[in-house]
Amino acid sequence: MRANYLFTSESVAEGHPDKVCDRISDEIVDLVYREAAKTGVNPWGVRIACETLATTNRVVIAGEVRLPPSLMKKDKDGKDVINPSKFKAAARRAIKDIGYEQDGFHWKKARIDVLLHSQSADIAQGVDNAADQQGDEGAGDQGIMFGYACRETPDLMPAPIYYSHKILQLLATARKKGDGEVAKLGPDAKSQVTVRYVDGKPSEVTSIVLSTQHLDDSWDSAKVRAVVEPYIREALGELRIATDCNWYINPTGKFVIGGPDGDAGLTGRKIIVDTYGGAAPHGGGAFSGKDTTKVDRSAAYAARYLAKNVVAAALADRCTIQLSYAIGVAQPLSIYVDLHGTGKGVSEDQIEAAIRKNMDLSPTGIRRHLDLNKPIYAKTSAYGHFGRKAGRDGSFSWERTDLVKALKEAVKTREAA
Repeated sequence: MRANYLFTSESVAEGHPDKVCDRISDEIVDLVYREAAKTGVNPWGVRIACETLATTNRVVIAGEVRLPPSLMKKDKDGKDVINPSKFKAAARRAIKDIGYEQDGFHWKKARIDVLLHSQSADIAQGVDNAADQQGDEGAGDQGIMFGYACRETPDLMPAPIYYSHKILQLLATARKKGDGEVAKLGPDAKSQVTVRYVDGKPSEVTSIVLSTQHLDDSWDSAKVRAVVEPYIREALGELRIATDCNWYINPTGKFVIGGPDGDAGLTGRKIIVDTYGGAAPHGGGAFSGKDTTKVDRSAAYAARYLAKNVVAAALADRCTIQLSYAIGVAQPLSIYVDLHGTGKGVSEDQIEAAIRKNMDLSPTGIRRHLDLNKPIYAKTSAYGHFGRKAGRDGSFSWERTDLVKALKEAVKTREAA
C-alpha cells in the first residue's frame, strides 16, 4: 500500500444526460414495483431491465419486462400489450423534478417513445427455475460484483468520490430552493476532487474541478466561481483545501446549453461515479433500470453491505469483497475478501467464512435480507448508490451496519474452534 499519493474521483449531477437516463430507468423500476403492490401482484415476480436514451427533446425507453396487469392494455386484436401512458408520465415527472424546462429539452414538450416488450422466455426460465433446484430463484445473469468500504469518511467511503458527490448535492439542493443567484444554475454539472494522502489518510484537497450549467448567458467563469465557491467549501467541511489548490471552475467558459440537448445520454454509462470513484474494482455491470434478480445490482449492494459491516465491526480498516454468479444458479460461485493488510487480528479466510454463515447470497436471500422488493430506486440514480443514509422507506438498506455483532461473533467462534 502506498502511503503518500494523489487520488482523484469525479461525480456528475442529476441533470447530466446519462444521469437523466439513469433516473428515468429507475423511475420505471419503481413504477413497476409500485403498481405490483397497488394491484396485489407478488413483488417477487417483478422483472424489468430498462434502458433509456435521451437527446434533444427526445426520450426512448426500451427493454424487457414482466408487468402487473395495470400496466397493460388490449390491442385491436384483443392481445395484451404494454400501455405506454404511465411510463411516459413517470419520465416526464422525472425530467420536471430534475429541472429541465429548456427549449431543447423540456419535460412537457419532449417526445417519449416506449419500446418495452415481454421478458425473454429463456431468461425467465433461468431465473425462475434455479439450476441447483434448491427452491431459490437463479441469478438473472452471470458476472462479478465488488463491494468496498474504508475509514476515510463517516460513511466509510473513499474521500474523493464522497466529496465530489457532496459538492453537487449541495448545489442541487440550493438550486431547487431558488434562493439568490444559485437559482440561475442549470441542472447539468460535473465535479472532480483530487485528494492528497499522507500516511495513507486524506490530508488535503489539491485540485477542484467544477463545470456547471448556468442559465444567465452573461456569466463567465469568474462569476460562476463566485456563486459556487461557498457551497464547495461547505461540502469539503473539515478536509483542508491546500493553499496552492488548483481551482478549475467552468474552465471552458460559458456552459449554457446542457443536458440531453447538449449531449446525448444513456443509462448505465456512469458506473464508476455510481460506486467508488475508481478507488475499488468494478465488475462492469450497471445498476439503474434493473430489478434485483439482476445480480449486477443486488449482489453489488450485498457486497457493499458486507464490506461496510466488516469495517464498521473494526475487523479491518479497508475491505474489498468480490462475488461471482452464473445465470440460473442461485448461490455465488465464489466469495473473495481482501483486507489490504489492514485486518485486526483476523484473516480473509475467517471473514469469508463469517459472511457465508451470516447471509444467504442467493438473489432470493439478498432481496429478503435487504428488503429490496420496493419502489426505492429513483433516489439511487444520482450522487452514488453507496455512502448514503438508509431511509425509513427501506431505501439504501445496504448501508445499514446491523451485521456488525454477528460478524464479530462468527469470527470469535471460528477462532475458538
